[in-house]
Amino acid sequence: MFRIIMEAQYLDILQRILELGQQRDTRNGCVRNIFGMHLSFDLANGFPLMTTKRIFWRGICEELAWFLRGSTNVQELRDKRVHIWDGNSESRQYDAGPVYGFQWRHFGATYSDCHANYDGKGVDQIANIIHLLRSNPTSRRMVLSAWCPAQQDQMCLPPCHVMYQFYVDKGQRLSCMMTQRSADVFLGLPFNIASTSLLVHLLADIVGMSPGVVHINVGDAHIYEEHVDACQEQLSRAPKTLPTLEIIETPDDSLRHFQYSHVKINGYSPQRTIKAKMKV
Repeated sequence: MFRIIMEAQYLDILQRILELGQQRDTRNGCVRNIFGMHLSFDLANGFPLMTTKRIFWRGICEELAWFLRGSTNVQELRDKRVHIWDGNSESRQYDAGPVYGFQWRHFGATYSDCHANYDGKGVDQIANIIHLLRSNPTSRRMVLSAWCPAQQDQMCLPPCHVMYQFYVDKGQRLSCMMTQRSADVFLGLPFNIASTSLLVHLLADIVGMSPGVVHINVGDAHIYEEHVDACQEQLSRAPKTLPTLEIIETPDDSLRHFQYSHVKINGYSPQRTIKAKMKV
């Protein structure tokens, strides 16, 4: 039952935005939006990969791996048949600029292009969090930030999921609160929920903890007018039991070399894909 209720939170947000959302014209289209939404998923009760439509699981893993190795070269994703960054980076020859991976691994370093070697430059926030999880798990400073105002004009798109804060409870369960300034609720938010949950699983695994609760805070939660019919189709479907995540091979200690093959989703039997065009 808990595995079904967790997805129901997301469906409730879809319904609320459709019914109560304010219509607004934005830089890339008309939306219905609500400001300030919250979801929570206890990872002990299943992995929050939506079942009311099929989610591109391999794409989630490949994108997170791309972040974790600090890459900003979109061609690396394209080579793996993952095209979620194409539209935003095509005009820049698939150089995403100093987005997530660069900020996670090299915060504060000077950015030149996606082909440069940044080893040893800037602050490796992932390494710092892993160190704190092992040495001072009650720290209130386990924060991962992608928001760097000084470099936004170099980015193909300012980061949407801007901050992660990690917390370890007395049962050695690792939880995370992710703050998202903006969310395309139909296409983007399910991806972000699953990616954050995967990151928690990976961190917990390498430091010998259990995955806890993922909290998602969304500022501007919006549905594009072009996605309304797709949302209504998804709302007509009943959630199924959520799958579980299995780590079949522990990645390296830094998580820089995480690969799709390191993890496996068990019991994922979603309903069919609902297609919608991503806005860029």
